[in-house]
Amino acid sequence: MISQAQFEKEIEGIIANAVREDVGDGDHSSLACIPESAQGKAKLLVKDNGVIAGVAFAKKVFEYVDKNLKVETLIEDGSQVKFGDVVFYVEGASQSILKAERLVLNAMQRMSAIATKTKSYVDLLEGTGTKILDTRKTTPGIRALEKWAVKIGGGENHRFALYDMIMLKDNHIDFAGGITAAITKTKAYLKTNDKDLKIIVEARNLQEIEEILQNGGVYRILIDNFNYEDTRTAVKLIGDSCLTESSGGINEKTLRKYAECGVNCISSGALTHSVYNMDLSLKAV
Repeated sequence: MISQAQFEKEIEGIIANAVREDVGDGDHSSLACIPESAQGKAKLLVKDNGVIAGVAFAKKVFEYVDKNLKVETLIEDGSQVKFGDVVFYVEGASQSILKAERLVLNAMQRMSAIATKTKSYVDLLEGTGTKILDTRKTTPGIRALEKWAVKIGGGENHRFALYDMIMLKDNHIDFAGGITAAITKTKAYLKTNDKDLKIIVEARNLQEIEEILQNGGVYRILIDNFNYEDTRTAVKLIGDSCLTESSGGINEKTLRKYAECGVNCISSGALTHSVYNMDLSLKAV
């Protein structure tokens, strides 16, 4: 996994690029009709129900746009919210508030939707001991925000990107010449390049699981698109040799059934690629 310092750098990059994209050479709407000296106050208003996420990010945005903006937080990240709740107030230069408004809303609406969906999955898994993981199926350019939202919702992050964990999927295995060849080459690569990266290997059937186990040195086996019976068999085969992960079209209706097969975790791209934004507004007060 990436370090906290790397994560913070990703967030800083997202903010800088988003402001560049949105503001360009100036917020001419505000510059045209609002004096530079004008002061104002606005509230983040919830117009939906769910889990709020992105409060800490919003503070970073306001600070980036104008260090003199002051934020009064009423509701923290990860809290359940309902229609009519006020999450925070922001006060300072009116031009600065308006410059930051859309970035804050865009991010918080999506982050809150992801956190809400993640929390619903976490609730479905309660008592099973199985953890819900995200994937790399994220929106290009804002992966750090979406994975942050998963954490806020109570889920856990899978690898962040291609560089922080080895994941040998079906195409890697086929292109490498099979499971044993892929694992052997990977171990040699890590040794040659002095890299300490965990290895996950995808299995498409029980025979592949047996071959993975024969090679050893794997952190987690991805039990991909298995039915319930074969998943239970796979978990028994693997035992304590390494961790287990189920994936492949698992949804709200099947999530708990897969967890009850005994897997350590379930990964779901739906946490980030299939959500509807939470309705939020930033209103002058």
